[in-house]
Amino acid sequence: MKRILISLCALSMTVAAVAQKWAPVGENIKSPWAAEVDPAAPLPEYPRPQMVRADWMNLNGLWNYAITEASAETFAAEGKILVPFAVESSLSGVGRKITKDNALWYERQFVLPKTWKGKNVLLHFGAVDWQAEVMVNGVLVGEHKGGYDPFSFDITPFLKKSGKQTLRVKVMDATDNSLQPRGKQCFINRSIWYTPVSGIWQTVWLEPVAAAHIENYYVVSDIDNGTMTFDVDASTSEGDVVKVAVLEGGEGYSAENPSAKVLAEAVVENGKAVVKIDDVKTWSPDSPYLYGVKVSIERGGKVLDAVDGYTAMRKISIVKDTTPNKYRRMALNNEPLFQFGPLDQGWWPDGLYTAPTEEALKFDIIKTKEMGFNMIRKHIKLEPARWYYWCDVYGMLVWQDMPCIGDHNKKQMPARDKDIQDAIWNKWSSDSFLGGTDCKIPQEWKANFYREWTNIINAFKNFQCIVVWVPFNEAWGQFDTPSAVKLTRELDPTRLINQSSGGNYDLSQGEEGFGDILDVHHYPCPAMNIFERKFVNVLGEYGGIGLPVEGHTWEIAKKWGYGGNKKDSEEVMKTYEEYLEMLKVFVQTGCAAAVYTQTTDVEGEVNGLITYDREVIKVDMPRIAAANKAVIESMPK
Repeated sequence: MKRILISLCALSMTVAAVAQKWAPVGENIKSPWAAEVDPAAPLPEYPRPQMVRADWMNLNGLWNYAITEASAETFAAEGKILVPFAVESSLSGVGRKITKDNALWYERQFVLPKTWKGKNVLLHFGAVDWQAEVMVNGVLVGEHKGGYDPFSFDITPFLKKSGKQTLRVKVMDATDNSLQPRGKQCFINRSIWYTPVSGIWQTVWLEPVAAAHIENYYVVSDIDNGTMTFDVDASTSEGDVVKVAVLEGGEGYSAENPSAKVLAEAVVENGKAVVKIDDVKTWSPDSPYLYGVKVSIERGGKVLDAVDGYTAMRKISIVKDTTPNKYRRMALNNEPLFQFGPLDQGWWPDGLYTAPTEEALKFDIIKTKEMGFNMIRKHIKLEPARWYYWCDVYGMLVWQDMPCIGDHNKKQMPARDKDIQDAIWNKWSSDSFLGGTDCKIPQEWKANFYREWTNIINAFKNFQCIVVWVPFNEAWGQFDTPSAVKLTRELDPTRLINQSSGGNYDLSQGEEGFGDILDVHHYPCPAMNIFERKFVNVLGEYGGIGLPVEGHTWEIAKKWGYGGNKKDSEEVMKTYEEYLEMLKVFVQTGCAAAVYTQTTDVEGEVNGLITYDREVIKVDMPRIAAANKAVIESMPK
């Protein structure tokens, strides 16, 4: 008893010491979850819900950091940074920006469990913005470029036999003074352009694996034939047997605790296996049924490696409605469905790109669902894998944008090098097939864009909530659109492609190179200023009704919304309902989906349905839910 008491006292002192070394910085508003961030164990959840292994080590927490000249080959620690929050964020405890002339350094030590002896050790990064050099015990183990795609290294050859291991990461990030994908990050943040996000912004973690192990798997469901086709990547030896099993699941299913009942199983041959599912249960917003998945490697009847995951039976396609005009509609599981949801930027006042906690990560999805929406457009940003997992669990369709590499903001141009200004300047034609021009992107940056887009699609296409890929938005950094469409189709032929949301519709290579969707933007009220019967026609952005709520705005810039700000919640609600009545007219005349701007306020924007700190919901929840559902149900079948 005395020994336990001493241990508890020591633990308490350690936690207190950690807390004293870290505190959020800055005076801007914070979300209610900021106070729940534990610097000893931030974001402790298993980060990869599609491939769960029981044994792993979370490396989130306080690391040493420094900002040096870009050419520096080493550093002296300046203080502590809380991983995985970007260096510019409040929750990092640092709150500093870097430029292309800087390097951001991280360092921490770890000790491997004795039970990992004889295993290969994989080091995983959820996301690091933008270029990362990773060193273990002073040796470079690898480099990665890309701010949004997960990556990993096998660090086994670089580990000491015992004792403390030292991990260092050097990060370079030019943000918008470069042609790297960066979404709405700008060094000068104003209007619709937000604070930069540099460095580690998703979970860092380790896991031990056998020499023979599952590397990845991908499932394509066929609801018409009741089958699931598995593509499995695995490191194996001759004689190893790879198996897949589909397990009974349910709604609200947890991928980390799969059911034991096996519904179907098969042996993987040449990387593929097909399983037949009896009594198919489809996934939809109204009934988000998820099946459990287990993939394993056996040798001589002994299991060498196994991962738990999940999938769903669902189909996204295009159908024609029964009106005389035969408008093209999006169908889910062969049934026409009007997709309606908010533009979701995914930013936080305290964590920027990173939600403070798991409950915060779920909050926007839950509230979007409660508001009667059935879709989210994730706007030129990617989220951690767990965000898509919760969309799968709660039944939320997702349109996934690729983060842009440019914009048309003249006020930002002086902060960028001349070659960057020249490369990203183009003409945006929003309401015509004519007039738009490509950006003059050098080939090396085109290749970089394609590489990261490829990695993103391959990393996230296992999440069934994603139903539309969006390569470009409003001509920001847009180039060679038919090539981007072709690549997207090759990587994932199971989903629809919205080639260029909001303009610069490229028909230069005909319908085949266009994609599936013609996407119009119009603020503030809904309107369809261009329509083409050969495609699915959608209203990809509208709305932006502004309402600043005193005490819940980010004190950084002018508070604005599209079309001016309203005086109170009732005025917001009335305007919102007026817009819905207009939208219903367009639904009857071919509009197949709509995206309202936006889920939350972001920095200077006050056009969210929820304040930036998530403290105030600006609309009447039952009232907006009823109105939104009425729009969804108004579409002709």
